[in-house]
Amino acid sequence: MHIVIVSGPVFLCRTLGQAVRGFLTSRGYRAAKSRPPSARQLKDELLIPEIQRLHTENYGVYGRRKMHALLQREGWDIGRDQTHRLMKLAGVEGVRRSKKAFTTRPDPALALPGDLVERRFTADRPNQLWVCDITYVATWSGFAYVSFIVDMFSRRIVGWNVAATLKADVLPLQALEMAAWHNGGDLDGVIHHSDHGSNYMALVYTGRVQELGAIPSTGTVGDSSTMRWLRP
Repeated sequence: MHIVIVSGPVFLCRTLGQAVRGFLTSRGYRAAKSRPPSARQLKDELLIPEIQRLHTENYGVYGRRKMHALLQREGWDIGRDQTHRLMKLAGVEGVRRSKKAFTTRPDPALALPGDLVERRFTADRPNQLWVCDITYVATWSGFAYVSFIVDMFSRRIVGWNVAATLKADVLPLQALEMAAWHNGGDLDGVIHHSDHGSNYMALVYTGRVQELGAIPSTGTVGDSSTMRWLRP
């Protein structure tokens, strides 16, 4: 039989593992139990429900930096690190910036119409040049994609649609149908300019452009940024 002799401190450390300092002895435990709450503990007990309240009142979006500034405006003497620690204890956190959404996904296999505009976004009369584009808006439940069609003579939006998907038959096609309806369903001679994203180059969309009598035109990615050309 082998007898292993382990010194007292090593045996205690291996047995107890990680422990809170001051709790290794019965005397230290009794002292901690009978010790009155510290000023820090009392302040934490006041601040945690206050942080939860302010976080809820501000739609649950404030992170450490904004919550720290808000608490200081409310009259609390608190540091940024302390704010971060108490927000963790309160179980709240700020909303993180959403990932970027890509609205243009070119398909290299598609035969693209020529560029009839060449970045000259001007028109001499109504219904001469329509520029189409897609942007997005971040919402609480995800991205909302917005399709626009702009008449470059008046800089007026003649068709638009909002959807939760980029599918050609759901998002841009409905904007095209609105624009065509406002124009009496006749787009003969209208230059329809877009980038070469797959949503604009889908067969269901290009076929409808031709049915309406419009002349398709495509530029490179970003050429037909609607929000840029809406500015006077």
